[in-house]
Amino acid sequence: MSILSPTFDRGMRSLTASVDLESPPEDVFSLLCSVEKWPVWLSFLRSARRVDSSEPIALGSDVVLRSTVPGEEEQLYEVDQYISNHHLSLVGAFSVRRRVEFRVERKTSISRLQVRLSYPAYHGRLFSGVRWWRRGRRLLSQLQGAMTNFKGLVEYRRNGPVLADL
Repeated sequence: MSILSPTFDRGMRSLTASVDLESPPEDVFSLLCSVEKWPVWLSFLRSARRVDSSEPIALGSDVVLRSTVPGEEEQLYEVDQYISNHHLSLVGAFSVRRRVEFRVERKTSISRLQVRLSYPAYHGRLFSGVRWWRRGRRLLSQLQGAMTNFKGLVEYRRNGPVLADL
């Protein structure tokens, strides 16, 4: 089950979601590092690609995201924190107030994925509240759906033939 929480602090809006997964953290993190697959499970992204796809994702890698909710243009992000099988954080290259963070925690027999989206809330609390009413609630519901989609992707086990195999 995913836990969602919106927060507003010092001109920043943050959305946090987490979900428990019945998969080892290594499998969860390898799917997270497949940046090109992000639009499959993050429905508010139109496209995601690494600038240099020949190298594995690491500290300093550049990622280009095209989002449907905050804007239509592509935005460049840089990996600013990377701990293998645990933490992947991207910060906006031209706006350090934009951030996408993924954390994977190992529990006893399960893993927990936490996702946090942070972005600037311009024009104070009142305007931010109006903007939240229009777009933020939609982004929050899409993030909840993303957690469900990711859970399905990482926990999928193929034991028998699939309809496409027949």
